[in-house]
Amino acid sequence: QVQLVESGGGLVQAGGSLRLSCAASGRTFSTFSHYVMGWFRQGPGKEREFVGAISWNGRQYYSDPVKGRFTISRDNAKKTVYLQMISLKPEDTAVYYCARGPVWGSGRHVGTHEYDEWGQGTQVTVSS
Repeated sequence: QVQLVESGGGLVQAGGSLRLSCAASGRTFSTFSHYVMGWFRQGPGKEREFVGAISWNGRQYYSDPVKGRFTISRDNAKKTVYLQMISLKPEDTAVYYCARGPVWGSGRHVGTHEYDEWGQGTQVTVSS
């Protein structure tokens, strides 16, 4: 059984920063380092959208709205992926989800259908 647990969400003022974490566990996640790990978000009344992803070799890919402000990193020894967010805007308000993508993927995986395991999400609220 695979489990992804996000943490680090909260309320922050516009211009502020947050760092989200996603800890992975489970027997089938023993090769965590081989997987693409992605972040998605879903704002109120909106579809779930791609935020960014990191490949097995550290290559990162971001959506245009967050490029230059968000950074994804991973610690394979801890089976944890991070989403560092700076210069936050009210439009970044959403539930943020981490997800497991394909093995040996490039990181350029933007569709929800490309991810097979999801966390429960963590709320990020940015006040103006």
